[in-house]
Amino acid sequence: MKLSRLALAIAVLPGLATAAEPYVTEPLVVTSGRLAEPQAQATAATTVFEREDIERLQASSVPDLLSRVPGVSIVQNGGRGSLTSLFLRGANANQTLVLVDGVRLNAAASGLARLEFLSPEQIERIEVVRGPRSALYGTDAIGGVIQIFTRQGKAGLQPRLRLAAGSQQSFERSLGLSGGDQHTRFDLGASLAERAGFDRSQDARGNDGDHDGLRRKSFNLSLEHRFSERLKGGLSLVDQRGESEYDDLFSFEPGNPSERFSVSTAAAHLEAQLAERWSSRLELGHSEDKSDNRDPLNADNNYSFNTYRDSAAWLNTLHLDEANQLLLGLDWFEDRLSTDSDFSQSERWNQAAFVQHRHRGDGFATELGLRHDKNEQFGSENTWNAALSLDLAERLELLLSYGEGFHAPTFNDLYYPTSAFYGGNPNLAPERSKTYEAQLRGDHLSTRWSLSAYRTEVEDLITVVSDPVTFFSTPMNVNQARLQGLELSLEREVLGWQAVLGASLLDPRDRDSGHTLPRRAKRSLSLDLDRQFGAFAAGITWQAFSGRYDDAANTREIAGYGLLGARASWRMSDELLWQIKVDNILDKDYSQALYSRPNDPFFSSVNYYGYREEGRSALLSLSWTPQL
Repeated sequence: MKLSRLALAIAVLPGLATAAEPYVTEPLVVTSGRLAEPQAQATAATTVFEREDIERLQASSVPDLLSRVPGVSIVQNGGRGSLTSLFLRGANANQTLVLVDGVRLNAAASGLARLEFLSPEQIERIEVVRGPRSALYGTDAIGGVIQIFTRQGKAGLQPRLRLAAGSQQSFERSLGLSGGDQHTRFDLGASLAERAGFDRSQDARGNDGDHDGLRRKSFNLSLEHRFSERLKGGLSLVDQRGESEYDDLFSFEPGNPSERFSVSTAAAHLEAQLAERWSSRLELGHSEDKSDNRDPLNADNNYSFNTYRDSAAWLNTLHLDEANQLLLGLDWFEDRLSTDSDFSQSERWNQAAFVQHRHRGDGFATELGLRHDKNEQFGSENTWNAALSLDLAERLELLLSYGEGFHAPTFNDLYYPTSAFYGGNPNLAPERSKTYEAQLRGDHLSTRWSLSAYRTEVEDLITVVSDPVTFFSTPMNVNQARLQGLELSLEREVLGWQAVLGASLLDPRDRDSGHTLPRRAKRSLSLDLDRQFGAFAAGITWQAFSGRYDDAANTREIAGYGLLGARASWRMSDELLWQIKVDNILDKDYSQALYSRPNDPFFSSVNYYGYREEGRSALLSLSWTPQL
């Protein structure tokens, strides 16, 4: 379907241009500049979801939340690999860096972060930075950076318990304890989610006609202690593991595959005020992404990929004077890949140094940063960024910026074992990007708003190229892409309802062929309306996405769609909260991607079908937060 007239009318407002969240002095954000600062001073377009937003929106997953961000396209497939791909501002799914408490989550083999396996119950807040941040974070930050912060302790002692049940035989249970005093704070939580699921295949051939279930166990721990006025430290642990069933959609005779997964991070930090104008922070991290796929009926579905990553960072903030600030940092991480495939290389390290200067004058501000990365595999890479902020009037700001980014080839790209028809390419160079952006943001007539226009040029894109004689395929740096778009964000009260709107126009194009990059929606809109009625609250969500192409040649088009959801809550007492939500109220039948099914064992011809997405569904929950 096409977007409704209302969606198009909003999406093509004259002068559309935006990205950053509303012009406010709170909350503080840390991802854009790699230090704590008011959101209004962040030079990158930033969207923030607080814990209150997660609970109010009754988010069922991290992708559910992120689909509200302007410029984000989510694609969830139910076939081999059962991955969720996130395209931020049209960049490839592995060109967006994902962090959990500052620790990298992207897998070394695929470059993807398994966002679908993260439980919202363990999350305190999410910051989504749109635009390149390689000058601060290095590889993968072409489209932007998504940072997830796990739950933090609060003063006092606050236990919590939540029970939920809903469609598709869904059951959720979680419990936790948060507490602390002026010196020490902690949070401890655990949850279990089970779901029978539904059939993701349209043709439902053989074993693919069954439902695809999910079982996920989650655990989180955070601890922070202030040793003195000048010294504090902390640690955080988060672990998600379980089993996910999926369809064997590309086989003539489908098997019965499932994936045993584990996604975990551990982070520790020590922060000291070494002098009046000098603060220093040391960060240590470890992450694991384990995927073990097994199928008793189809041996081709038996494989495993496990990523182990250790990291360290040293950040120093120098307040040179009232107007000038300097950030100096060192980064290091090492990837190790364990797999049942015979990769020629399974380890590599990366070390980096970066510096960023900020100046805030009377009516304007500047930012200039530079980073140098040295990688064991591809050598050195330099990236830099610059920004100029101008106060045009009271609560009206214009921000002009330039940023570079790069994405290092994955282990699959470089070292995938050579067979008769495919092999990795150890001579690949990093993908590189340049981004130009203009933001306009303000707060007028009780409306907080922001507009952004951007253009990103990506070179040396890694593309699989096939020899027409031998049919041997290998990845090569051959393509170029141009990503340009307009974004809008609005927040205001309308007749007692709190309204949050995000819209995006995107043109992601392969510069060599002129084709639109696959699986990106060119137009998207998200609207949340919420209102409090004493002890009761109600809200609705409307999302609309235009059509997209499933293939690089633009021969297979997927129709656009719109989704309507509703939610309500009742504060029964100070300790008990009932919540209910209904997603896809209109029971819309839609697909985000296609899969191919061979018509015979020799693959002489195939048919294409759309992955099924969930129809109308409901979830009822009860939360108990006793007062101690």
